[in-house]
Amino acid sequence: MNSSHSDLQIAGDILEVQHLLQPAREHPATVAEFAGLARSIAADRSQWAHLVQYDAVSRWYHRLRTGPGYEVWLLSWVPGQGSGAHDHGASSGVLTVLAGELTERTERGVRNLGAGSQRVFAPGYAHDVVNDSLEPAVSLHVYYPGLTDMPMHASQSSSPATQDVVPA
Repeated sequence: MNSSHSDLQIAGDILEVQHLLQPAREHPATVAEFAGLARSIAADRSQWAHLVQYDAVSRWYHRLRTGPGYEVWLLSWVPGQGSGAHDHGASSGVLTVLAGELTERTERGVRNLGAGSQRVFAPGYAHDVVNDSLEPAVSLHVYYPGLTDMPMHASQSSSPATQDVVPA
C-alpha cells in the first residue's frame, strides 16, 4: 500500500448523510453547523415566507439574520433572473433552495437545484446562479465571514472584476 494515498473517500453529497449533521447552534462555527443553520431556517417557513417579495427588474434580497462573523440572506428570483458569474471573495457560503428551482453553472458543469437542495462552497468558488424555470424561486444564503466582496466574472474563464455586493 502506498502510504501517500488514503483509502478513505467521501462519495456523493455529504449533506445527504443525515446522521452526520448536528442540530444547528445559535452561532455556528463549522461548515456542518452553517449547513444545519440553513436547513433549520428552511424548515421553519414562519421565519422567512412572509418576507419574500418578487421584483420583475432585479433579484430581490433581504438580510434575514446576522451573527458573530456571519450573515444570512433571503433572495427571490423570477424566471430568467440570474446572478451573473461571480465568486464571494473571502467568504465561504451555503446556498439552500427554499422554493422553486435554480440552475448553477460552474466550470465543471451545470447543476439543477430544486427545493431543499443545498450547496456549500469555499472562498473563491465561482458560479452563476439562474432561474431557468417558468416559476419564481426563493433561496437562502449563509456567508462566513459576512459578504463584503463579490467579484464578477465576464465568463468562467476570464479574470474577475469587482461589483457592488449583492448576495448570490
